[in-house]
Amino acid sequence: MRAAIELSWTAAGRTSPNPAVGALVFDAEGRLCGTGATAPPGGPHAEAAALAQAGERARGGTAVVTLEPCDHTGRTGPCSRALIEAGIARVLFAVADPTAQASGGAETLRRAGVEVVGGMSSADVEAGPLRPWLHRQRTGRPQVTLKTAATIDGRVAAPDGTSRWITGEAARAEVHDRRARVDAIIVGTGTVLADDPALTARHPDGSLRGHQPLRVVVGDRPVPAGSRILDSSARTLVIRGHDPAAVLARLADTCCDVQVEGGPRLAGAFLGAGLVDRIEHYLAPAVLGDGRAAVEGAGARTIADLRRFRLRGPVRALGDDLLLTYDRVTGQ
Repeated sequence: MRAAIELSWTAAGRTSPNPAVGALVFDAEGRLCGTGATAPPGGPHAEAAALAQAGERARGGTAVVTLEPCDHTGRTGPCSRALIEAGIARVLFAVADPTAQASGGAETLRRAGVEVVGGMSSADVEAGPLRPWLHRQRTGRPQVTLKTAATIDGRVAAPDGTSRWITGEAARAEVHDRRARVDAIIVGTGTVLADDPALTARHPDGSLRGHQPLRVVVGDRPVPAGSRILDSSARTLVIRGHDPAAVLARLADTCCDVQVEGGPRLAGAFLGAGLVDRIEHYLAPAVLGDGRAAVEGAGARTIADLRRFRLRGPVRALGDDLLLTYDRVTGQ
């Protein structure tokens, strides 16, 4: 299942609104003969890709899948039927499909005489690439990650407005790795006017990565025609207004995983609306002593209004910088 999870990471950011799934097929003697990950919408699901690679070697074998095989016909046929027709004898999966449309694959397989075991390594899978999709199924909106980069004293820009570069090269490379796995990046018009960002996912040499997230600009001020965010390197959506809930509603049909990279006011708006599910905070070993704080206008007026987050996993060292990942405490 760990190998299936690693496979699913290769599909992250490319499959929405479908889930990023990984699958492996072993022959009857337990030898790996097929691997697959969910293709972009309209392409084969992970199980179908793995079965195609395995061919006749799949007969009598075992399939390991991060998500319960689907049981419905959409752009592609049901994976449950494909596994049965391939002669798979045993299916191991981690997470049951929570959707009314696609669930039921496990029962269909059992009725066909296939041994089915569910719940394997479910916590690891739910914390991996499936997390945004599962979040969307539960809440009806994309998962929101707030990305911040600040000094030790919580500053994101100097008093004169300069902010490049607070963090070092290793941290910036990690940001581009993350961009290559999300569906959309959200910034405000203030960030566009101040920094003219490209908001693309790039390799260290500056070349574009294979997957580019949708660039989303929110606010009322016009975006200048020559802005880099309007170039042809990635798609861009401009949404008028400042309501975070309205922004997410516009993205809900096509996006599962979005990242807010805007300035302090946009960060405060999403936090104040209770719509930040995860924070990825890059901490630089530097002190400004003055300048803009990482968050403005989040709405807390007293300690009782604190929005609590819980540290997730180990703190990562990226050169001299640290990456701290926090998940929202349930109920906050």
